[in-house]
Amino acid sequence: MDPITQGVIGATFAQQPSKKSTVLLSTLLGFLSGLAPDLDVFIRSEQDPLLALVFHRQFTHSLLFIPIGGLICSTLFYYLITKRKSMTFKDTYMYATIGYATHGLLDSCTSYGTQLLWPFSDVRIAWNTISIIDPLFTIPVLILLIISVTKKNKFFSRLALFWIIFYCILGVIQKERVEKIGIDNAISRGHEILNLEVKPSLGNLFLWKVIYSTKSKYYVDAVKVGFDSKIYIGTNIDKLNLEQSYSWLDHNSQQAKDIERFRWFSGGYIALSQKHPNRIIDIRYSMLPNEVKGLWGIELNKNANKEQHIKYIFDRQRDIDSLKKLWNMIID
Repeated sequence: MDPITQGVIGATFAQQPSKKSTVLLSTLLGFLSGLAPDLDVFIRSEQDPLLALVFHRQFTHSLLFIPIGGLICSTLFYYLITKRKSMTFKDTYMYATIGYATHGLLDSCTSYGTQLLWPFSDVRIAWNTISIIDPLFTIPVLILLIISVTKKNKFFSRLALFWIIFYCILGVIQKERVEKIGIDNAISRGHEILNLEVKPSLGNLFLWKVIYSTKSKYYVDAVKVGFDSKIYIGTNIDKLNLEQSYSWLDHNSQQAKDIERFRWFSGGYIALSQKHPNRIIDIRYSMLPNEVKGLWGIELNKNANKEQHIKYIFDRQRDIDSLKKLWNMIID
């Protein structure tokens, strides 16, 4: 999730066991500790572009690391802040650990994938029930949290907690509805589904991306679910065939290893870019949910030596027309 959401969720949960006199401090500790796991973004290498993908949402987001992360945060905040305010280290640790604990679980509600079970498993858990950025989720919580702090009344933070739980449950219900529609849509086409995944589009729980795979292709559509449902027919793309697309690739080379690392990161949803023949994209993410336009990918170099890494590509172009189309699909 985005940093603001991570912070306010951490602060909301940290407020719950606090007293009226410690509402402000518990909120601050929960907010900052809720942000802390994302410090793993600083683990990166100029030589290995995929290192950041490997370590982001890894050990700092693990369930096993929560008490350690809470201890690191509480130790720092105790000597910088709470000791001067006469708060005990025990209470500092409690609020910081609660805030820290919310981060990995919240990230797992998104589609990016979080290694909650590290170091026992490197599986990227993604429940796909909330968009990475969702103002409808965040703004009410933020407003209620601010009121709770200014009035020193936890009633409002409990309302925020209720909204968090309600929204998460709504995401699960919407996901199940979309999955059923996606399966029925694939069956109507006469396709045998090998795997199906749905994820909410940017900023809402009404318009969803549906991806399913057959033996040789990925099919992408969008489904809107409200009181009624609507399917926005999308497109399809061939699954990546290394032998066919990159017959020149040395399977013992670093580039070949990097492809497999990217495949793991992308949950297997990778395909050859339709515009760039040496680029492999993650088809899970696109501005419009019924399109295959990877927001990120990797680019191979035929002339690279055996030890050279691939190039990581991130498409930062702002497509205003696509944003308008997305909005029209949501409100249609």
